[in-house]
Amino acid sequence: MLKAASLPTAAGREEAVVRFVEAWAAGRPGLKVRRDRCGNLLVSRKDFRGACRRRAPLFITAHLDHPAFVVLSVKGRTAELEFRGGVHDAYFRGAEIEIFGKGTARSFPARITALDAKAKPFKTAKARLEGPAPAAAGCIGRWKLPRPGIRKGLIHAPACDDVASVAAALLAYEDISGERDLGHAALLFTRAEEVGFIGAIGAARGGTIPKNARLVCLECSRSFPHDSPIGAGPIVRVGDRMSVFTPELTNLVSDIAAEHAKRVPAFKFQRKLMPGGVCEATAFASYGFSSACLCLPLGNYHNMEDIEGALDGGRARAGLEFVSASDLHGLVELLGVMARRLDERRPSARQAMEQRWSGRSFVLEG
Repeated sequence: MLKAASLPTAAGREEAVVRFVEAWAAGRPGLKVRRDRCGNLLVSRKDFRGACRRRAPLFITAHLDHPAFVVLSVKGRTAELEFRGGVHDAYFRGAEIEIFGKGTARSFPARITALDAKAKPFKTAKARLEGPAPAAAGCIGRWKLPRPGIRKGLIHAPACDDVASVAAALLAYEDISGERDLGHAALLFTRAEEVGFIGAIGAARGGTIPKNARLVCLECSRSFPHDSPIGAGPIVRVGDRMSVFTPELTNLVSDIAAEHAKRVPAFKFQRKLMPGGVCEATAFASYGFSSACLCLPLGNYHNMEDIEGALDGGRARAGLEFVSASDLHGLVELLGVMARRLDERRPSARQAMEQRWSGRSFVLEG
């Protein structure tokens, strides 16, 4: 996971993560990878279409991009860049960045010298390269960050959101794809989520996803220690600041998680309404698809250290994002359990309520 979440990626420039996924699938002969017309990646078993005649498709989804710079032009040692994603203006002032050279995996240091926060469609910045560099239009830039690693049970990386979810999906699918009755399960990795769900909307509108599909969207969502603490388990996210997700599917996933926690005491999860940000589950639901969300609580959201302090006038400094290794393992475990149990016969919400309250009497006083 650490390797994947350290790859440079930006909305519309996700090639490094795409190559990582394609290389992973190439080593597994029973799988196939294809791209839809929007460039989204679909990973499935070769018998996927046939299996979907027996069960409705199940897609585990995650997005391939992360907020980052994309070079517009380079003149001498001055690079003009646009920033694709959501980061507060204070974090740009004099910030150190690195620009990945064209045709090389090496990066070259630079420093932000100017910011146009009102530019459209994205903020633009100018940066001074410290020396000669093979930088050109289309190259990716990102914050200059410390070395990634695992420390005290936390995975620190440049782009947990959402490449940690991509890695979790691959780890879970390693087992899911090998089970005879789970040929209807597949992975969908979308592009350009950070700039308006472009890949997800394209998949929804363009016929990539069958109308009867169930989508379980994976996210890394900002942790609030008093409400969604890191290390307390993966989160069944019931909604975001725009919507609540499909209730029936969300309730099924939540019930499966709760039942698994009873059987396996070491497993833990959270069920939360995460009010910040908007998730692809909302985008898919708005096009009529059944969608739910599982997320990892995330530290240093979008690489912003101490967001509240920075907004109050404190120092704004970029940092590695981080998630809990135990939360990541819990998410992988839950995905496997969910895929196996999602199609079991379960009582409807009304039936469950009637069963719970059957035999009880109430006296209403007025």
